Amino acid sequence: MELNYYSDMAVRLVNTDQPERGEDALTTVESVRELCGSHATMARRATEADVTRLRGVRTRLRAVFTAAAEGDEVRAVDLLNSLLMEFPTSPQISGHEVLDDNGRPRWHMHLAEHPANATAGYAATACMGLAFLLTDLGVDRLGVCQAHPCRNAYLDTSTNRSRRYCSDRCATRANVAAYRARKRLASDGEAAPAGRGRPGPTSGRTAPAVQRAQDDTDG
Repeated sequence: MELNYYSDMAVRLVNTDQPERGEDALTTVESVRELCGSHATMARRATEADVTRLRGVRTRLRAVFTAAAEGDEVRAVDLLNSLLMEFPTSPQISGHEVLDDNGRPRWHMHLAEHPANATAGYAATACMGLAFLLTDLGVDRLGVCQAHPCRNAYLDTSTNRSRRYCSDRCATRANVAAYRARKRLASDGEAAPAGRGRPGPTSGRTAPAVQRAQDDTDG
């Protein structure tokens, strides 16, 4: 298992909060256990206190993503380093009794955490994974969705570093909104000149009459 894999844990934690919508999915012990996912040992440690503790870590992780999205790489790294110092972990080589075709262990890197509570374990693993991804791919791979009102964090793994939204759904919604805005501007732009250049209801009828009167006088 690549250590970058653990970076998804940081994204999942940050996205339990929807500040623009006033929604919070991290409110109970059960929601903490659900967040832990396949990390059974971590989930079993969860208590009511972890709800508050994880919310605190979530706020700090969102600040990392926000700084990265705003192009402030130094601040993003400093914030993440602060979390890494507070929640340390130990990378270890593991085989997990999984054998290859030759009967040998499939060796891979594993993050061993020995915390006193679920929050410490989750934070240590998520932050270390995010740190490996950041140093491997770059700080600019951390983003915040630009589709209002969504403010989900995401990891940009595209080849050209062009991602701006957390999902295809948000990208589609933003593109549709931008298209409609352009259509409105185009319609407004076409309507205004037409209104200014159109002759008034009286001038269009009286001009010929004036011309005829002048012709009669000349005659």
